[in-house]
Amino acid sequence: MTNSDLVAIAAEFGNPVYVYDSEKIAAQYQRLTAAFSNVGDLRINYAAKALSNVSILKLLRQLGSGLDTVSIQEVQLGLAAGFKPQSIIYTPNGVSLKEIESVAQMGVQINIDNLSLLEQFGTRHPKTPVCIRINPHVMAGGNSNISVGHIDSKFGISIHQIPHLLRIVENTAMNINGIHMHTGSDILDIDVFLHAAEILFDTAKHFKALEFLDFGSGFKVPYHENDIETNIEELGEKLSKRFVAFCKEYGNELQLIFEPGKFLVSQAGHFVTQVNVVKQTTSTVFAQVDSGFNHLIRPMLYGSHHHIENLSNPKGKERFYSVVGYICETDTFGSNRKIAEITEGDLLVFRNSGAYCFSMASNYNSRYRPAEVLWHEGKAHLIRKRETFEDILHNQVEIAFSEVSEP
Repeated sequence: MTNSDLVAIAAEFGNPVYVYDSEKIAAQYQRLTAAFSNVGDLRINYAAKALSNVSILKLLRQLGSGLDTVSIQEVQLGLAAGFKPQSIIYTPNGVSLKEIESVAQMGVQINIDNLSLLEQFGTRHPKTPVCIRINPHVMAGGNSNISVGHIDSKFGISIHQIPHLLRIVENTAMNINGIHMHTGSDILDIDVFLHAAEILFDTAKHFKALEFLDFGSGFKVPYHENDIETNIEELGEKLSKRFVAFCKEYGNELQLIFEPGKFLVSQAGHFVTQVNVVKQTTSTVFAQVDSGFNHLIRPMLYGSHHHIENLSNPKGKERFYSVVGYICETDTFGSNRKIAEITEGDLLVFRNSGAYCFSMASNYNSRYRPAEVLWHEGKAHLIRKRETFEDILHNQVEIAFSEVSEP
């Protein structure tokens, strides 16, 4: 997909618009499976929360992926996309026992991350297979806002609570078939990840009938030219060797699972916007676009970097701009960015916009969420319509007020 293709898509479907490249998603999937080709039983469960459009889910299913979900609604989306229940794992946080039981009735793999619900579910459903999510107290990710393995994290059962966990399993005689961990996003230090893996292996030794070990994900992708990323090939070589050795020690060939989201779809995404106004202040030149954190909140929420290019004037002289949105809040996409000269009406593209971008969009300021387009086999396919005013009103219920005559 070229820049001219993006311009043509914006002309056809309007802007702002999210565009996803299916070839890039497939290439990332194949890269990950190739890195772990020495593992006898490998399964990739795509993390639906990264980008949950049903057409994207269908694409990942065709590639051979399973599905990682965090809500009953994501489970339902997965089933609607054609995933079999046994290909879906459900890893919620802070949900009710009722929701967990509802998902279990669908035949989906349950993954529980706290002792209270583990005991309640095990007491009521001792024969239902359950995976346990542990917190290894290892921060393998580089951003504290998106690392979930630290000691104060709300996610997972602490490794220091293993004795309590084992008592619950023994008292309920429940069926534990998997152990899971997730240390966070933007993993760079492979040795730290391997250290967390050893904690997972040690935990697994307490259970005699496991079927799989789930190592989570969080692999870092490059956000700009010459940016560093997780060395998947090195991780594949080292972890595969250790995993195969552990399976021999354990006495059974377990399934190795990863649950990548960002790694598979982030680089495939491009967000195209139009410049409404170029505004010069005493010290800054603002390029104000027809979007805001209602469409792309990651830069404002946790400082994520999205490379910004001028599609309309790619070879223009570079100047420094702060790219901001049209929301009635501070919504800066990038400060003092070097971008080819911008004029009003130009199209800008935000790269790496496939993961946690549209999925975190909202109707703040009563703005519409944008359209989504999948670039597949050389053609643009609309996979989500742009919202309309009728969509804004759809679930609102008006009440009748008695009319008051004006004086």
